Amino acid sequence: MTDHSTLVLPPLYESLTWLTPLSEERSARLVRFLSEPEPAEVLDMGCGWGELLLRVLTAAPQAQGRGVDSAAASIARATEQAAVRGLADRATFEAMPGMELESDPADAVICIGASQIWGPPVEDEQPVDYAAALRALRGLVGPGGRLVYGEAIWSKPPHPAATAPLAGRDDEYLTAGALIEQTRAAGFEVVDCDQADLQEWDVFEAGFRARYTRWIELNGADHPAAAEVRGRHERQRTAYEDGYRGVLGMAYLCLRG
Repeated sequence: MTDHSTLVLPPLYESLTWLTPLSEERSARLVRFLSEPEPAEVLDMGCGWGELLLRVLTAAPQAQGRGVDSAAASIARATEQAAVRGLADRATFEAMPGMELESDPADAVICIGASQIWGPPVEDEQPVDYAAALRALRGLVGPGGRLVYGEAIWSKPPHPAATAPLAGRDDEYLTAGALIEQTRAAGFEVVDCDQADLQEWDVFEAGFRARYTRWIELNGADHPAAAEVRGRHERQRTAYEDGYRGVLGMAYLCLRG
């Protein structure tokens, strides 16, 4: 029997610009919020491959940036892209658990889809601890500083078909209104709050599945593991299209400390 547990799929950055449902138009608004007025220090918690941080540094040519993520491969990609874009002298990326970070408060902070840094491990399938994340982030945002906080929410009341591919529980996420209450309780002023639309989600999900298609192209449809890869693609498509599409949302909040 062939062991398919160690399948190496193409990296997501080959088919996704962002590891979140985010359009170019929305990302440009987030960059403007973080870069005008120009910050001295920008911190990205759970930065992935650093795309948003690098764009902020491009828009704010005097700023210094620091990105932290536990995935070494993503940090390697971010470091490579900083060099390609001529930002290596202003961007530092570190592969480390976010909880281990020692940092002074920054003028501008990014945290998108990374609340798990301060909550239970994802594999425990527990509710997102938004409150713990926001309390920790409040300590990382300097007085009058800015935070872009992006996190999953329920856009509509969850139902079994939507929750089954996720943690299988209705309380995994908050609604947008409840999240806004959490941000205010943590001491932030809400400047703007919006949600990813279905087009952003469709593009994101298609890009996420594209790595399976790319694997087949690279390895051939007759590879012993090809059936498993096609199965993963189909399970992901079904989970989204027949399950959480339109129910699972992504909120983007622009906050001031």
